Amino acid sequence: MMDLVLTNATLPDGTRADIAIRNGLIADIAPRFTGEAGRKIDVGGHLVSPPFVDSHFHLDSTLTAGIIRHNTSGTLAEGIAIWKELKPTLTEEDIYNRAKRLCEMAIAKGNLAIRSHVDTSPEEPRAVRALLALQKDMKPWIDIQLVAFPQDGFFRMPGAAARLEHALDMGVNLVGGIPHFERTTNEGTQSIEALFRIAADRGLSVDMHCDETDDASSRHAETMAACTIRYGLQGRVAGSHLASMHSIDNAYAGKLIGMLADSGMGVIANPLINITLQGRYDTYPKRRGLARIRELVQAGVPVGFGHDCVMDPWYRLGSHDMLEVASMGAHVGHMTGEEELLDCYRAVTENAARIMELDGYGLAVGKRADMVVLQASSPIEALRLRPTRLYVIRAGKVIAQSPAQTTILHLDTPFEEQPIRDSGQN
Repeated sequence: MMDLVLTNATLPDGTRADIAIRNGLIADIAPRFTGEAGRKIDVGGHLVSPPFVDSHFHLDSTLTAGIIRHNTSGTLAEGIAIWKELKPTLTEEDIYNRAKRLCEMAIAKGNLAIRSHVDTSPEEPRAVRALLALQKDMKPWIDIQLVAFPQDGFFRMPGAAARLEHALDMGVNLVGGIPHFERTTNEGTQSIEALFRIAADRGLSVDMHCDETDDASSRHAETMAACTIRYGLQGRVAGSHLASMHSIDNAYAGKLIGMLADSGMGVIANPLINITLQGRYDTYPKRRGLARIRELVQAGVPVGFGHDCVMDPWYRLGSHDMLEVASMGAHVGHMTGEEELLDCYRAVTENAARIMELDGYGLAVGKRADMVVLQASSPIEALRLRPTRLYVIRAGKVIAQSPAQTTILHLDTPFEEQPIRDSGQN
């Protein structure tokens, strides 16, 4: 006796199957399920995907756009300045409530895992307390990982080291950093060394904002790769942004990508934000400021995508739709080949989950029954349409549901009214 069975499902590889769920786990995936179930849902041939994963976000700053002022220059530097003014005014309750609203938006879009960086620079750890409470409260519906992020610099900000260690003592999950924001290149290198030592001593994984700049001389990613090997953290380190990869020459890019592949590091690009913030100081031609996604994937480097921001001092747009993120990655990265489009889809599903080391993720027997039913027939069509999430399922229970989208045209013609259907939609 199954708890739930999805019939007539199209899997990401294009095969048709029924998915049987029992006790919160996937019990069977077969061409046709003939047993009994407490509930059966005929998904009508629509795509059933593992849930979307946002491997880079900032829950503490989300939904704050315009509270102080909007970022009129569109630069990373102005965003940081606005955030520095804003964060002393925020209460723990406000941070919690805004972050919870974002999580609810995420769940409705089929996003069931978020890795959020939390600013540990303030003397009073209001954001840390708020997001640790949210992480616990939202656990039944969404997985939240927290990264201790010394946003004002590990060495640049007095007391930052002690505050980061305190956040880890409170239960924050990963060690973060921002080496390119330190006063000098040398201090940036030293900050990576110090933060990796903290992670190794505590048995924690690492995710650093790294080389988020158009400056081709910013080369902290190679230091991260070396430290990953030195401290034995292969498979447990991610470099976020790596925007300077768009500015470096091909000779150095080849060396760096080889180092990243050898180290077992993952790379997290943030297409919406990277294409918005980078290249702001260029006239023409303008750089795109995105990590070299195609070359990284070809070298075997795990690449995930993050939404990074929704309505905050850096980006006043966004709805936490990871398909929008993947679509931007495909466009900006010239990833429009068949397999490349699938790579972009994987960057917001299985590859992002791999970088986040999520247990029990995926559409396979024995995995946790987390999945999303999309009003599309394939991952590429989902990228094209950004379709309705018909059902969002967590541990075998439907936690969000939307009616199928249809449009009826009332034209001045004699034929019978019929819904207008896009390919794969019902």
